[in-house]
Amino acid sequence: MNIDRLVTAGQFRLDGGVWDVENNVWILGDDRECVIVDAAHDADLVAAAVGGRDVTAILCTHAHNDHVNAAVAVAEYTGAPILLHPDDRVLWDQTHPDRTPDHALADGQSFTVAGVELTVLHTPGHAPGACCFHVPELAALFSGDTLFRGGPGATGRSYSDFDTIVASIKEKLLVLPPETVVYTGHGDTTTIGDEASHLDEWIARGY
Repeated sequence: MNIDRLVTAGQFRLDGGVWDVENNVWILGDDRECVIVDAAHDADLVAAAVGGRDVTAILCTHAHNDHVNAAVAVAEYTGAPILLHPDDRVLWDQTHPDRTPDHALADGQSFTVAGVELTVLHTPGHAPGACCFHVPELAALFSGDTLFRGGPGATGRSYSDFDTIVASIKEKLLVLPPETVVYTGHGDTTTIGDEASHLDEWIARGY
């Protein structure tokens, strides 16, 4: 079982602003099958990284355009279904108004890929339908933009809320084993243990 990281580059667009960004695309699986977490920016690069493997799902941590803008093209290439929490449809429709996700994610839902189980954790705050994917057997958490090295994801734009993301992190993520590796939507990985001790600092600074 491998966790492969692909970094793609493009633009994040929301509330009339445009920012250049690099995104982490995570591919979890073995030589036969895999899932993609966040098909971002470059469908050709994502497809090349997948190779000939069977993609069982394209899992969306949330629907900001920089995390889903290549999802439809990757789905067409691989035949894989796109899974998104329904609370993020308002964001999804800004990028893909003519294509609905194939299936809805739900808190506590489980998937199996290459014999390993993933569990969905609904963690609103950065976006209303934001989800993380916990893989206990690998001590892994795919956090999207909910938790980063150094703090929560941004909450200064539409459909986001700081108190909500803090509650999500505290109640859903910091209760995981401290050795859990956090595979983030942007930037470097961290661990639950490394971040847990800083919760009060984040609350005090307000971001």
